[in-house]
Amino acid sequence: MGVFSRLKTLISSNVNDIINKAEKPEKMLNQLIIDMNEQLIESKKAVAMAIADEKKLERERDNQEAQSHEWERKAMLAVQAGKDDLAKEALIRKQEYEKAAQEYQKQWEAQKTSVESLKESLRELQKKIEEAQRKKNLLVARAKRAEAQQKIQNTISSVSGNHSAFDAFDRMAAKVDQMEAQADAAKELEDLSADANLEKRFAELEKSDSSADIMLLELKEKMKALPEHSGETGKD
Repeated sequence: MGVFSRLKTLISSNVNDIINKAEKPEKMLNQLIIDMNEQLIESKKAVAMAIADEKKLERERDNQEAQSHEWERKAMLAVQAGKDDLAKEALIRKQEYEKAAQEYQKQWEAQKTSVESLKESLRELQKKIEEAQRKKNLLVARAKRAEAQQKIQNTISSVSGNHSAFDAFDRMAAKVDQMEAQADAAKELEDLSADANLEKRFAELEKSDSSADIMLLELKEKMKALPEHSGETGKD
C-alpha cells in the first residue's frame, strides 16, 4: 500500500504546485495528468510484483504439500517393507513439509488479501485519473473562455481609456469639416466671379447700344437743321 501513499503525496504536491503557478492552466493540468499516468504505471508495476509474490507463495505451498505427500508415500513403503524405523524418519520429514506448507498457506492467504486490496486501489486510482482527465478538459475550456473574455475586456478598457485616440478622431473630423467648408467657399467665390463677369459683359453691351442710339438721335436732329434747299439743289 506504500506505493499508493507515495502517489497520493506526489499528486497533492503537484496540485499545490499547479495552483501556485496557475499562469497557464492548460499546460499545468496537462503536466499533472502526465505525472499521474506515470505514477499509475509505477503503481501497476508494484501491483504486478505483489501478484507475482502471491503466485510464488502459492507454488511454494503446493510444492511443500507435494513433498509432504511424497514422504507419506515413502513411509507407507517402509511400513510395507517392515522397516518401521525408516517409516518413522519418513513421517518426521512429512511432518516438516506439512508444517511448512501450512505456513506458506498463511503467507499466501495474507498476500492474496493484500493483492486484492491493491487491485481495488488501482482500479479506484484509474477512475480518479479518468475523472481528473474529464475535469481537466472542462477546466481548460473554462480557462480559455475566461482568457478570451479577459483579452476582449482589456481591449475595450484600452480603447475606452485612450482619450488621445478619440481626440485624434475628433481633430481629424474637424479638419475634414474645415476642408469641406473651404471647398464650398472656393466654389461659391468661383460662381460669384462668373456671375460678375457675365453682368459686366451685358453692361458693356447695353452701354454700347445706348451710345449708338444717342448718336443716331443727334444725327437726325442735325439733319433737321440743314437748309431745305439742300435737297432742291440736288434736284437741279
